[in-house]
This record gives sequence, C-alpha cells and structure tokens, in this order.
Amino acid sequence: MTESPYNSSAQPSRQRRRLPRIAVTMGDPAGIGPEVVLKAVAEEEVRAACAPVIIGDAQLLAHTARTLDLQCGYDIVRKGERLPDHFTDPIIYHLDNVAGHLEPGIESGAAGKAAAGYIESAVELCASGGVDAIATAPINKRALFLGGYSFPGHTEFLAQLTSTEEYAMAFVASNLRIVLLSTHVPLSEAIRLVERDRIVRVTRLAHRELKRWGIERPRIAVAALNPHGAEGGLFGVEEASEIMPAVEACRGVDDMNVQGPFSADTIFLRASRGEFDAVISCYHDQAMIPVKCLSFGEAVNVTLGLPFIRTSVDHGTAFDIAGKGLAEHSSMTAAIKLAAELSTRSDESSRPVEV
Repeated sequence: MTESPYNSSAQPSRQRRRLPRIAVTMGDPAGIGPEVVLKAVAEEEVRAACAPVIIGDAQLLAHTARTLDLQCGYDIVRKGERLPDHFTDPIIYHLDNVAGHLEPGIESGAAGKAAAGYIESAVELCASGGVDAIATAPINKRALFLGGYSFPGHTEFLAQLTSTEEYAMAFVASNLRIVLLSTHVPLSEAIRLVERDRIVRVTRLAHRELKRWGIERPRIAVAALNPHGAEGGLFGVEEASEIMPAVEACRGVDDMNVQGPFSADTIFLRASRGEFDAVISCYHDQAMIPVKCLSFGEAVNVTLGLPFIRTSVDHGTAFDIAGKGLAEHSSMTAAIKLAAELSTRSDESSRPVEV
C-alpha cells in the first residue's frame, strides 16, 4: 500500500475551473462498476456538472463498452502522466493493473487488488490537485481482503490513505441526511459503541462538515437506540446514560443546534420533511432502512472528515448481474453529481470573504 500523500501539511493550491474535475473509480472490475461508470459519465446531467476522470483499466472499459453497446472511446492518460489543463469530456486514467481476463461475477484477489489501486490513484490525484473530489463505484470486501488489503470498506481505506483520524460514514437520500455512529460491525458491538464521547465526536464532525457544505447553522437530531427512546428507562439505559449527556455537551461547549434523543421510528420521517438538516444514527441498519425506503438506487454514500469530498453508490458489486447490461446507474450518477456540487460548495466556503 502506498504512503499517504496527505502526510505533508503543505498541499498544492488548486486553480479555479469552470467545472470541477471528479475522479470516478471503476470499482471491482469483476462487478457492475465498469458498467455503471460508463453509463453514468455518458449522461448529459453528469457532463453538465463536472469533467469526469475515470480511474480504471482502459482495455476492460473498452471491452465492457463493446459487449454492452455503451459509449466509450474517451482519451486515455496513463498513470503518472499529467492530466490535460483543459478538458470537459470524460478521460480514462489508465492503470493497466488487470492481469489477464477477469470473469464477471467472480470474486478474486486480482480484482480486489486492482480496485484498491484505483482508490489509491484517486487519492494521489486529489493530493496533487489534479482532481477536486472522488466518486467511487462499488468494491467487494472479500476480494479486497484476498488482494492483500484488510479494510472493511472504502471509508476505513480512505481514512488510512489520508491519515485521517476522525471520520464517519453518511448517506444523502433525497431530502434526508444521516450520519452513522458505527459502520460494518456486529450489532452487539454497535450497541457498545453508543457512548457519550463517540457521539460527541461524530456530532461535532457532522456539524463541521455540514457547514462546509454551505449550511450555516446545521440542525442536528440524534436518534435513540432503544424502542420509543427507552420510555424513561423502561426499555434501556443508553439514552439517559450516554446520548442525553452527549447532546448536552454539544450544546454547552460548542453551542451547536443539537437535539435528542428522538425515537428512531419517527425521527427520520421528521428530518425528511425538513425539521432537521441531519440525523445521527446509532448503527448501520437503523440508518439504511429509511435511506433505502426513501431513495433506493439513488442514495449517495459520503465519507465525512476526509481532506476532500468523497461520495459513492448505495449498492454493492452485484456479481449476479455483472457483465449482463442490467445494472441501474442512477446511484452512480447521483454520486458523481453530488461530489461535484459538494466540492464546489466546499471550495467556496473555504475562500476568504471579500470586504
């Protein structure tokens, strides 16, 4: 694994461009990633929002395009070469790291290692100022492990690559934003992680990132862990012992607009109707059920805390339909567009105010 290009405190400045450049990683080459990426970058709404840089294998992308009758034929830049100063049509950043033929739908260490290489190159391009944000196609966790990378997913991998200590997974679905206290851990472990200091850290991070997205005073709700918010201790103690003290700490020290805990069976609906800007969720599936009910196939995964904007699809590699032309690309399209939008907002919010 490459050393973090973000270890240096002096990062290069980025020139303002008419359209943000978004690195779009191809994901696991044996999954639906190549298909949904090619479909998404061909959409007019994506071309209007950004200049995509597809990070992957040019031969595999060309083969996918021929097999599934998709648009390709984009200019190719090999890894290590400089990106053009000006471009609007998609560019393929070719790594040439797929050895031999990879059968669609079959997990393998070769595919996992290739997918990891795309992620590493995207981070390098962000660090050098070549691109402004990253949108990732899905990877397979076991293939990644077989390829020599022991990360449960993109979030932890990107945090390692950028030396980021405080980070969180979030989802944007229609008019709902949810930030997770924990990600892919057993439910028993997730319950243990509902503790005061962790809630405070994640809430502060969410507040900072929402402001970076252009929300001046974010309204944040914290979901309860137990049914009906524990009913005053009848159904659990975490609300009184951990969540309420965390909410009070955020209000008292940081003067944040944070409320809760609220019963999980209603708070996501209330937030989706505009009462709150984001909800802190106690565990993975508590967040994913409302996300996928509201916007399945169109929701976007966002990693908070990184030195750049990173978005991703809300689905996996779908090996069962890989290479068949059946993959829906709406989430990939939404992820690229949101990366472009948030990177622009983030850049604007970081500029000094003119007086």
